[in-house]
Amino acid sequence: MREQYSRREVLQKAPLSLVVTMALLSAAPREAFSQQKVTKATVQYQESPKGGHQCSTCSNFEAPAACKVVAGKISPHGWCSIWTPK
Repeated sequence: MREQYSRREVLQKAPLSLVVTMALLSAAPREAFSQQKVTKATVQYQESPKGGHQCSTCSNFEAPAACKVVAGKISPHGWCSIWTPK
């Protein structure tokens, strides 16, 4: 097996490697890439708003009482450190 490649060989093979990698990633089931939700403690969740921000105005909030990122029941009036505007 050859251990060293010339810069020309690497540059010639890079686009093909990228295409193969992208094809493999697009064929993989989406569930394989999903992340688990984090705990309330991890994001410093609190039951009251902070600085005018609250869960109901966050892009991660899922009515009536859930979050795309944080596990457990979430109050629409709560707040956490990953609050992101809609």
